Amino acid sequence: MTKATVFDEAQVEERLKAELPTWRLEDGWIRRTYKTAGWKGTLMIINTVGHLAEAAFHHPDITASYAWVEVRLMNHAAKGITESDFALAKKIEEVVMWQPGKEDGPLSGTPDDPRFAYIKYEK
Repeated sequence: MTKATVFDEAQVEERLKAELPTWRLEDGWIRRTYKTAGWKGTLMIINTVGHLAEAAFHHPDITASYAWVEVRLMNHAAKGITESDFALAKKIEEVVMWQPGKEDGPLSGTPDDPRFAYIKYEK
């Protein structure tokens, strides 16, 4: 098995700026904090990230509280940020931040009603 190429800090920062502007590099991890409307949304994000990570066989660290989830990615085997971290971060971002009501199609998204709120989307 070939060892994954580890990106240096400058490369990671450049890629985050270009590809994942809501993610940040901190303490050797790429990180993203998702804000939620409460525990239901927090659990939905954790389960979504868990499913995507397991399917990719790449496992993030997750910290959560009532109304937020922080996802941290680093390739443990390579001891740094690799292409697999960027790929999984992009997939997580795509799925978690998907808003069907903002695109054409039969899926309308959740009503604009606090009873149905679960993720606090960035504008």
